[in-house]
Amino acid sequence: MKHLAAYLLLGLAGNTSPSASDIKNVLESVGIDADEERLEKLLSELEGKDIQELIAEGSTKLASVPSGGAGGAPAAGGAAAAGGAAAAEEKAEEKEEEKEESDEDMGFGLFD
Repeated sequence: MKHLAAYLLLGLAGNTSPSASDIKNVLESVGIDADEERLEKLLSELEGKDIQELIAEGSTKLASVPSGGAGGAPAAGGAAAAGGAAAAEEKAEEKEEEKEESDEDMGFGLFD
């Protein structure tokens, strides 16, 4: 993924066909070592292809992928509400304990 990101950054900067050394320079500028095998595989797969066309093609493919999520929302909401109620009870108990401890530490209450 990092190799592809560097490739795309170079493409945005105007380098329509970045070389392996160009990609390595970008990665090294942020302290990342390039993996030679993955870099060569990426370059061989992208050789002769236009970045803009690949992005447009990928966008149309992503548009057809179902995003789902609607079926699971109520169950997650119910679980979150139950978890939130339990967390609220625990917080209330902790506050009571802290209040008692603070009175014990000083031996008297502020408004006694």
